[in-house]
Amino acid sequence: MARSEKWTPSIEILGQYLPCINIVFTFTPMPEFGNRLDIICLESEAFYALVEEVVGRLKDKHSIEHDQWINDEEAMRLLHISSKTTLQKYRDDGSIRFSQPSKKLILYDRESILEFLKLKAKDTF
Repeated sequence: MARSEKWTPSIEILGQYLPCINIVFTFTPMPEFGNRLDIICLESEAFYALVEEVVGRLKDKHSIEHDQWINDEEAMRLLHISSKTTLQKYRDDGSIRFSQPSKKLILYDRESILEFLKLKAKDTF
């Protein structure tokens, strides 16, 4: 392979080569798990999404300070919405605070999103 070519690691599954990230495997026999080695292969994008999810959960679990200003993806995750149009509606009607430091960058105030969710919460009877 020439140096200029980009090599993507892959794994063969049922005759198909699927891209995966570089993973270093070490195997320590563990009788409680049947001394087996499970290999998990993820595409880079899926791997980094998984890492972000794990980091977020660890921050939540250990009450680590979050950034005050978050991007649209994080705001949509907190609001449990999948539509940028809905996020824009909340922004336009003043339901959540936002800052626009540049033309293409809009950041959302995490606390205002949490307050918005509290306001929409229904008390049980």
